Amino acid sequence: MKASKMLLSTLKEAPQEAQIASHILLIRAGMIRKLVAGVYNYLPLGLKVLNKIEKIIREEMDNSGALEILSSAIQPKELWEESGRWNKYGPELFRFKDRHEREFCLGPTHEEIFTNLVRNEIKSYKSLPLNIYQIQTKYRDEVRPRFGLIRGREFIMKDAYSFDLDEKGLDESYQNMYHTYSKIFDRLHLNYKVVLADTGAIGGSESHQFMALSDIGESNIIYCNCGYAADEEKATCLDDIYKNDAQVENIEEVYTPNVKTISEVASYLNVLEKDIAKAVLYSYNGKPSMFLVRGDRDVNVVKVCNALNAAEHEVYLTTSDELNKYHLVEGFIGPIDCNIDIYVDSELANMKNVIVGGNKIDTHIKNVYLKRDVKNYTVIDLKDVKDGCLCPLCGKPLKSERGIEVGQLFKLKTKYSKAMKATILNEKGIEVPLVMGCYGIGVTRTMSAIIEQNHDENGIIWPLNVAPYHVVLIVINYDDEDQKSLADKMYETLKENKVEVILDERDAKPGFKFKDWDLIGIPLIVTIGRKANENIVEFKERRNNLKEEKNVDEVIDIILQKIKDEA
Repeated sequence: MKASKMLLSTLKEAPQEAQIASHILLIRAGMIRKLVAGVYNYLPLGLKVLNKIEKIIREEMDNSGALEILSSAIQPKELWEESGRWNKYGPELFRFKDRHEREFCLGPTHEEIFTNLVRNEIKSYKSLPLNIYQIQTKYRDEVRPRFGLIRGREFIMKDAYSFDLDEKGLDESYQNMYHTYSKIFDRLHLNYKVVLADTGAIGGSESHQFMALSDIGESNIIYCNCGYAADEEKATCLDDIYKNDAQVENIEEVYTPNVKTISEVASYLNVLEKDIAKAVLYSYNGKPSMFLVRGDRDVNVVKVCNALNAAEHEVYLTTSDELNKYHLVEGFIGPIDCNIDIYVDSELANMKNVIVGGNKIDTHIKNVYLKRDVKNYTVIDLKDVKDGCLCPLCGKPLKSERGIEVGQLFKLKTKYSKAMKATILNEKGIEVPLVMGCYGIGVTRTMSAIIEQNHDENGIIWPLNVAPYHVVLIVINYDDEDQKSLADKMYETLKENKVEVILDERDAKPGFKFKDWDLIGIPLIVTIGRKANENIVEFKERRNNLKEEKNVDEVIDIILQKIKDEA
């Protein structure tokens, strides 16, 4: 492709709303343009990158035995009612009516559609296992789209669904996808970790996320050198046994005038924050529940939602009106003689001589032992896991890193097949529900993750196999006959060898051209200048920015070998 014929829309600056490297560089490099918040058009260079990422995904999915289909983004309300998600999914679901007042949604995910398809097409266990996938646009009405392609309202996703006869088959399908995803992200040159994850709105019994490591990631990864790794929503740790063996003392009410926060109570009573029980109240369907953790810990909201069997959008911090209705005094809430459901973190459950709110103004209670002093409560894991908490596998301190979720696997089991009556006859002729798995990759998000891990102050540094073009030939002066002749010859030779090459023959200053291609991130850059009559060119690899003068034939051989090695 000749540069003069391309749509090159590079910018010196990105809009102020672009705050992270991938968003800034995708706009500045002329790869995307915002239509409205969270929705983007993809220009030719950006689309070429997306197509290459999709190609790698398709190759590995096809190699795994999966079959590609394409379903509609428009989904009827009836299928979502069958699964029970029409009202459960929440405000992120784009809903609309057609002219006949029939209700639909724009698909944020496709469990219902694939389950419906398979229940109508597959009737015998002999057709299993089956894994079908698509690469398609998804829609989620994000309350605050941000970070460009990281969190948008419209995005491209690869979603796959496996169907098996039993859980043993699901385990095999799941492992197949686990290895397939590892191959995909290895080929995309991502630095990633695989972590245990919460199943969220998709549901199911088990899940793993593939997290591209990045300081701008929205998720916190908790991990240990022993191999344990989990998303912060799913992470667990060993409980501290602080005060488990203390001598139980008599309960005592203490006056704490206008002392409400954990730090204020600790200071006033001259104790440590971990001597206090932190009570956090969340409501679901208008009913509050109390969640207790040690005072130096935080309550994990996802664990709260799981305890209440509620979606995250359905749970909220209890309001003042609700506190008053249940005779709870803000700042002095505790579990003794309390008439709401109480959930206690496992670490707190065995502690002795704990300080809690007294359920009346300016009052706390000392020396509480929950097993003795509170009648009804449920013990679960509630706490956020942080750096320094002890690994649940080996007991050593855990570490954390930020990550961008680029892929996720779910064991759905029979969550959707039972609800939607997607059954099959087994080898005994008995009708049983299909056992399902679900596997997603955020294609557009992966594009951003690659940039977050591959850029410098000059622009993007694409891996060779996803770059919009392999090579750019920058001609210093295309009006010079020697330079033009050598550039044209090299251009044709590379094209004949199936190299994706740009010939920059534009009448522009060399510095302008160099900045353009460094910004866009073409991996291999050849400059043709004053030594063209000697068949000498300057060769640069974008990744290391090292420049060397070499013979044209040698440069062509290097280019061909690099492309061969990447294939």
